[in-house]
Amino acid sequence: MEEPEILIVDDNPEIREVAMVLLQGEGFTVGEAGDGKEALDKIEHGAYDLILLDVMMPGLNGYQTCMEIRKKSNVPILFLSARTQVEDKIMGFSSGGDDYLPKPFSYQELISRVKALVRRYHVYQGSGRRTQEEKMCSGALEVYPEAGTVWKNGKEISLTDTEFSILCTLMKHRKQIFSVEHLYEAVWEETYYYGAANIVMVHIRNLRSKIEDDPGKPRIIRTIWGRGYRCD
Repeated sequence: MEEPEILIVDDNPEIREVAMVLLQGEGFTVGEAGDGKEALDKIEHGAYDLILLDVMMPGLNGYQTCMEIRKKSNVPILFLSARTQVEDKIMGFSSGGDDYLPKPFSYQELISRVKALVRRYHVYQGSGRRTQEEKMCSGALEVYPEAGTVWKNGKEISLTDTEFSILCTLMKHRKQIFSVEHLYEAVWEETYYYGAANIVMVHIRNLRSKIEDDPGKPRIIRTIWGRGYRCD
């Protein structure tokens, strides 16, 4: 198996160098880009398993770059930013990011987040076609866990790996109510913390916009007020 390849996008060369040394020490192949435009050019001509993306950059900022990446790819995106307010994290997830790591970060936390995202991506990325494997259904929605694909009314739906993980977690436990804390810890594989509820909410909203006939009146992923979410 080839080494996972990661692209570091940051206008600070010192941060790029530190992150490259850490990740290469863990066996990753690492590329770098100094701004959003360069990152988009590299993604256009190469395949990556993870993007580390700074927020405050000249030209295209991180959020704008993320939205452009999402038009073409579902590669996991981990924001690295000194902006640590909950509102900043929500902006990151709303633009299509999978995770958000505040600067300064520790070596252990960076490596832990990177490995979790890459592992989940490899588990859920699919062949782009349906197979005879076991599938999970909710109405016209078909989910193929092994292939990492989602189909509705004969059309494939493009999800990020985090959205796919949330959907699979809920569908594998139909009718079971997941509290926000339980769902966060199951999908992100880390301890729930204050503010994570907003992160889950944003991802659920993005997921509903893709799989529900009417996201304002969801029939697949339902909100159980005061308790959490349930897949019907």
